[in-house]
Amino acid sequence: MLLADSAQVADGKLYILGGGWSVTGPDASPSAVAMKVGVDSPEFNENHHWELFLEDTDGQLVQFETPEGMQTIEVRGDFSATAPTGVPVGTPVDVPIAVNFGPIPLAPSSRFTWRMVINGESLPGATVSFTTRPALETPEEE
Repeated sequence: MLLADSAQVADGKLYILGGGWSVTGPDASPSAVAMKVGVDSPEFNENHHWELFLEDTDGQLVQFETPEGMQTIEVRGDFSATAPTGVPVGTPVDVPIAVNFGPIPLAPSSRFTWRMVINGESLPGATVSFTTRPALETPEEE
């Protein structure tokens, strides 16, 4: 998993702009989570469900006030992989996933983690954390 300014998947590859950061803000700005999921041959031709959650330092889902009430940031999707032709049997396949977000108003001076779950299981390496900078002080008006 990798944090970026923007990411997309095309032709089975991840295209990443401004990737690899771990500090952002304090102002909200667009961002993306780029993921590469390795699928082993016993898992080919099966549907796999993934979920991505934004958590705070206590492992609680981050919530925001919306016109519909409090909401968490959760993204879900499905993928499957098949054996590529012409490669040795048992060769794993990488499945690229890119999720882009508009500006998210996060608390300054805080730590957050994106956690990915596949088929209901949190896997090693399926998190990426970042910190928001402190709020900028505005000069007092005289």
